Amino acid sequence: MGARGAPSRRRQAGRRPRYLPTGSFPFLLLLLLLCIQLGGGQKKKENLLAEKVEQLMEWSSRRSVFRMNGDKFRKFIKAPPRNYSMIVMFTALQPQRQCSVCRLANEEYQILANSWRYSSAFCNKLFFSKVDYDEGTDIFQQLNINSAPTFMHFPPKGRPKRADTFDLQRIGFAAEQLAKWIADRTDVHIRVFRPPNYSGTIALALLVSLVGGLLYLRRNNLEFIYNKTGWAMVSLCIVFAMTSGQMWNHIRGPPYAHKNPHNGQVSYIHGSSQVQFVAESHIILVLNAAITMGMVLLNEAATSKGDVGKRRIICLVGLGLVVFFFSFLLSIFRSKYHGYPYSDLDFE
Repeated sequence: MGARGAPSRRRQAGRRPRYLPTGSFPFLLLLLLLCIQLGGGQKKKENLLAEKVEQLMEWSSRRSVFRMNGDKFRKFIKAPPRNYSMIVMFTALQPQRQCSVCRLANEEYQILANSWRYSSAFCNKLFFSKVDYDEGTDIFQQLNINSAPTFMHFPPKGRPKRADTFDLQRIGFAAEQLAKWIADRTDVHIRVFRPPNYSGTIALALLVSLVGGLLYLRRNNLEFIYNKTGWAMVSLCIVFAMTSGQMWNHIRGPPYAHKNPHNGQVSYIHGSSQVQFVAESHIILVLNAAITMGMVLLNEAATSKGDVGKRRIICLVGLGLVVFFFSFLLSIFRSKYHGYPYSDLDFE
């Protein structure tokens, strides 16, 4: 048995052990180090993203719209990583800029941001911020922004596209329009909640009290109540005030006009259909009154039984008032509603 087992032991002793090929160990070591480095880099990105989101949530808990300067803009918007959308209003709210439109747009923007902040769907996927020109001039230059206010959407990945800039001149800056634009860009639907305004109720109560007091004082002589001309004049004044936008002025408090700080040009008509100046409402009121006067003269010329020559003159004057002032009114409408008369619509 011992003699037969010897060759087997010799064959086993003659076998060479199977080791890994020469140079494989450094390759595996390098691969391991690379995996560790990639894992560490990924972990670092996740930690950085978590810190950014935590900071943004903290700011949002204090203010629905937080301000940004150049450093914050580069850190939280331009620099990766980012898994959230950011809506930024580029504005100029400093008094020396005299941007009344910026103030009105900021009010609508605050309403929209508050509606999102206090909604049940609020999450860390969408944030609202603003950059003032005097605090971020370099950002305006970097993004080539030449006008304020401007609304932009910065998506979680990639650079903003053309549709990520809100078309304020065509649509206006109402909170509802901004919410619709955000829903198109982010799939986040915001229901706008406006704060209650009791100024109308108070004004109505004062008016009723005034009328009631006047009727009480004149309770022994109420013939004026049956004066048709008086009631017609009162009705016309109310119609002119409402159609010219006086109630909107009372609620929004717009400036009387806008003066361009660069060339000193004063604008009395605002270019957007969502905003107006006080002077604009006065112009509309005068135009409506002139058109109404023209219609009254036309009616007088048609129904009166006086001299034919005099009636013809009254008719021509009334027709001239209607044509001239209605054309002026239509030109203002075209300047505010761009695209009118909407010739690209297809009517069948």
